[in-house]
Amino acid sequence: MRFANIERHGTSAVAVMTEDGRALLLSALAPWLDGWTFPPASTDELIASPRKAEEIAAAWKRAAEERAELAYEEEVRFLPAVLNPGKLICIGLNYKRHAEETGMPLPDKPVVFGKFADSLTAHGSVIPYPRATKRLDYEAELAIVIGRTAVDVAEEEALDYVFGYCCANDLSARDLQGQSSQWLLGKTGEGFAPLGPYIATSEEIPDPNALKIGTRVNGVTVQDSNTSDMIFSCRELISFLSRHMKLRPGDVILTGTPEGVILGKPKEERVWLKPGDEMTIFVEGLGELTNVIGD
Repeated sequence: MRFANIERHGTSAVAVMTEDGRALLLSALAPWLDGWTFPPASTDELIASPRKAEEIAAAWKRAAEERAELAYEEEVRFLPAVLNPGKLICIGLNYKRHAEETGMPLPDKPVVFGKFADSLTAHGSVIPYPRATKRLDYEAELAIVIGRTAVDVAEEEALDYVFGYCCANDLSARDLQGQSSQWLLGKTGEGFAPLGPYIATSEEIPDPNALKIGTRVNGVTVQDSNTSDMIFSCRELISFLSRHMKLRPGDVILTGTPEGVILGKPKEERVWLKPGDEMTIFVEGLGELTNVIGD
C-alpha cells in the first residue's frame, strides 16, 4: 500500500495513493472497514498501529474485487509523509561513488548525524532560500520509516522492523556544514528535509538495496544511481543504529546520497541551487518528490 498525508479542509487526512497518482480518502473504504468510526488522521497513527494498515489493505482488496465505484481526490495538497517523527537520523558518506567524488575515504562505520523534525516539509512545498548560505545543495535519499521498536536487532531480522519507505531530500548548506566538525548547522534549515510524496509499505519494496535513485534539477538529471551502491545496507544501518539507540515507530532514517551532488563536482563547475530552481527526487517504487527553492 501507498499512504500519504494530505490536507483537506484545513486538517490532515490519510489517503491511499494509486500508481497513476490519484488519492483515495480512507473514508471511501468505510463500507469495507468493519467497525471503523474514525479513520486515522495521519500516517503516524498507522505506523503506531500496523494492524490498521493491514485492515486498510484488506478493505482495498475487497473493494477492488467488488469493482466498487470509489471517489478519488484528483487535486490534493501533500503534507510530509511522516508528520511527527521522534528522530530524523541521517547517514553521511554511505555511497561508494559519492565518497569517491568528494575525495573522502570510505568509512568503516556509519557516519551518523541528525536533522530537527521542524525541518520537515512536503512534496510540492516551496523551500525558503537561507540568507546565511551561498552554497545550497540537493541530496536524493531513500528514507526508512521504522514500524516497530528496535533494540539490538540482528541484521538478518532488521527489515522486519520497517513500516515502509519514501523519498527524501537531505538539503545541505555546504558552507555552513563545513564551519565545524559537526554538520548540523548546514543540515537543518527550514524545509531542509522534504519527505514524501507517500510511504510505500515494506511489502512493496522487497529489496531496498536494489532501487534506482536520483535527482533532476530544472528537468536535467544530475543524480542517477542505485541503492546497491550503499556502503552500509539498510539492514546494516538498522542493526547498527539499534545497538546505540532505541528505534521507535515513526523514526525516520535517511540512508545517504549517491554521486552527482554539486559538492562532488570540480570547483569551477559548481553551480549551487538558487531561488526558482526545481528539484525532483526519484526512487524506484516510491514516486517523485518535487520542491522549488523560494526567495
